[in-house]
Amino acid sequence: MTYTAEQLDGVRRIKRCRNYYEILGVERDASEEDLKKAYRKLALKFHPDKNRAPGATEAFKAIGNAFAVLSNPEKRLRYDEFGSDQEHVSTGQARHYNYYTEFEADITPEEIFNVFFGGHFPTGNIHMFSNVARDAHYYPRSHRNERAWTQEQEEEENRPQNSYSAFIQLMPVFIIIIVSVITQLMATNPPYSLFYKSSIGHVISRETENLQVPYYVDKNFEKNYQGAELQELEKTVEKDYIDYIQTSCWKEKQQKSDLSNLAKLYRDERLKQKAESLKLEHCEKLSSLIGMHKGG
Repeated sequence: MTYTAEQLDGVRRIKRCRNYYEILGVERDASEEDLKKAYRKLALKFHPDKNRAPGATEAFKAIGNAFAVLSNPEKRLRYDEFGSDQEHVSTGQARHYNYYTEFEADITPEEIFNVFFGGHFPTGNIHMFSNVARDAHYYPRSHRNERAWTQEQEEEENRPQNSYSAFIQLMPVFIIIIVSVITQLMATNPPYSLFYKSSIGHVISRETENLQVPYYVDKNFEKNYQGAELQELEKTVEKDYIDYIQTSCWKEKQQKSDLSNLAKLYRDERLKQKAESLKLEHCEKLSSLIGMHKGG
């Protein structure tokens, strides 16, 4: 597997980035056209079909995710407001590509690439945004140095440690395991589940009296919950169910919004049709529940 020193340096640069603006190499007030231009350049440079340097695939995914978030006005606004705190937390951690789960895109890096380049890596203008001579040239000497450096790192990681050092490093793991075991021994199963769970015996289906919300219980449920206790429990069931439906509805709207924005931005009919065909099933359930609640 061959790659150039410049490609490896590029991957390392992406890995050192602390926020999405740094990844794309744009200012925080960058326009949509700036984002589009930056993405095209980087996507061509780091696509796995062209860049075989270690970590290039992860860098390509990070670039796609950064673009998808910043090109969505709503997500970009939330990212600008809350992303800095997340950046501060993630600084210095070993994994740099998993930036913030709250700001992940609902469209894959491959789908974004397809929007720009029609589903395949372009061959006609592959060096459109790069220096052809530098990209096309292979640096065997530098590559040998990088391989030697990588080999030294692997040897260092595989070097046996003394027992005391190993014990100190594994102590947090032991503590987590012990706490987990104690918690499981002391914990009791919840009286209900919103979904079928045979592992804890919640296999009997019921519905709440007020909103007809489905939930599952075990075979001893009716012995323990009757009258006022049952009514209070079912209020909790309905609250949990509504929270779940609201969260699912929000996710559906976000996914539809992401696809719609990209379709409008790049006039992509395929994405437009996909966005229009997405059904907001949980949102419909939420509207139905609200109607039942008002009617009651």
